[in-house]
Amino acid sequence: MVAVIKTGHSIHRILNYNENKVKQGVAECIGAGNYPVDPDKMSFTMKLNCFLKQMELNEKTKRNSVHISLNFDVSEHHLSKQKLLEIADSYLDKIGFGEQPYLVYQHHDAGHPHIHLVTTNIEADGKRIDLHHLGIRKSEPARKALEKEFGLVQAESQKKDENYKLKPVAVGKAKYGKSQTKMAIQNILENVINPYKYTSLPELNAVLNQYNVKAERGTENSKVYQTGGLLYRVLDTDGNPVGVPIKASLFYNKPTLKFLEQKFKENVTKRTPFKRRIKNAVDKELLSKKISIPELIKALEKQGIYVVLRQNTNGILYGITYVDHQTKCVFNGSALGKAYSAKAIQERCWSEGVSGQDLLRHPDPKQTIGLQPQTTAAAETKEADKEVQSATIPTGKENVLEVLTQAENTSDYLPNQLKKKRKKKKKRNLNNNQ
Repeated sequence: MVAVIKTGHSIHRILNYNENKVKQGVAECIGAGNYPVDPDKMSFTMKLNCFLKQMELNEKTKRNSVHISLNFDVSEHHLSKQKLLEIADSYLDKIGFGEQPYLVYQHHDAGHPHIHLVTTNIEADGKRIDLHHLGIRKSEPARKALEKEFGLVQAESQKKDENYKLKPVAVGKAKYGKSQTKMAIQNILENVINPYKYTSLPELNAVLNQYNVKAERGTENSKVYQTGGLLYRVLDTDGNPVGVPIKASLFYNKPTLKFLEQKFKENVTKRTPFKRRIKNAVDKELLSKKISIPELIKALEKQGIYVVLRQNTNGILYGITYVDHQTKCVFNGSALGKAYSAKAIQERCWSEGVSGQDLLRHPDPKQTIGLQPQTTAAAETKEADKEVQSATIPTGKENVLEVLTQAENTSDYLPNQLKKKRKKKKKRNLNNNQ
């Protein structure tokens, strides 16, 4: 069993998310705890008011909503509603929420069985249940105990099952602009927006593009851009937007531009300790001999580091971004240092007899990493002229393409092994010469 805990400021939003699933026919409310009546006899307003009434007892606490999903192995589809309710009751009791009002929803929109728990951390006497490190302190011990108590598949013994891996949106099966598309994008966003550490919209897109999703602000003349809005779109296998874009505000976790800009600032510090891993990985591959860029990309992928290359219409490489899926950090090459910028990597790698297009070609076409070439040279020139001074924290009025086409630091780089050692001059003993 895998437990995922999310806390927030709006119980209305969390409840509405689950109730909308019910309306779509992909979920059902199977139980409630510490409510005066059964869930099938309650309206949406009755469910919500029970939470709001208890939250009024402590208005100082802003993060007062808790949303938990309990995910089971694909082989455990046999679990009955009664058994799922027993697991939910026991789990909440073990993490200190047994006396809280809560609702249990069973969702049917994924390949593995799972339930969602909606509750609050404000107790009946107005006190607040501490949420700090709730997952480590209480959820993990509870999960392990429940696996033994109910004979569930243990999380530690599970291999990295494909059902728990983030998958690209299957655009061929999605009905653009409908609930299926929104649901698919929502799943990607939940697994990328908060876990990954990025400092700009292009860096975020370096991750999202790998799953056929893109965040964009629209053109400068569009209403979305001028009002600071943000859209999310599905991409086809060639990286081109398809279907109807969906506003950020329509998603459950509200991944708006304003929200992301705050994440950009926070992530500048959070990702810093993880620079060394990428730098060491690159240096190790290029230490003993020169290899081609495709070979470097393939070697880094084996270590969980994906490389996104940017080129102009002539096939000339001018930008590079590293996405480390192990530490969940994203860096432009220049942010790691000039030795890891696009220009330096080309100098450090072997490229003799290789054309610009071949230089950028991914070694395995089935594992495309989100290369998005510009459509016209004119567009590239236009965006290059608008290049912002800060490459890490974009402003609210910045066009997404300005950073996408931003050139890396192209300062000359010379490997240490090629630098000439300075000869030390011997100091003469003047006393001996006198």
